[in-house]
Amino acid sequence: MKAENLNITAVDTLGQILAQKAELEKQEKAIKAQLIDQATAGGDKVVEGALFKATYVEANAKSVDWKQLIADMGVDSATLDKYTKTSARFSIRVTSR
Repeated sequence: MKAENLNITAVDTLGQILAQKAELEKQEKAIKAQLIDQATAGGDKVVEGALFKATYVEANAKSVDWKQLIADMGVDSATLDKYTKTSARFSIRVTSR
């Protein structure tokens, strides 16, 4: 089989896999949203199925707004560039035809 044909097959297979993954992630988000809505409305915090158990967990998370911090500190772009690292990243973007 020519490499060109193999690449076409690989691209189509990759596209199908990504489409399936997107659909599964959509289903995952919908089910999690239902469980969260149920738990926050006073329902069960733990739901057991035949094979798996889902537990509602509530936690506070902190994060730093680095852009605002840098702006508030008066750091100029030249100083910021001094501490900015660049690295090569490679990816494949797949779209339907």
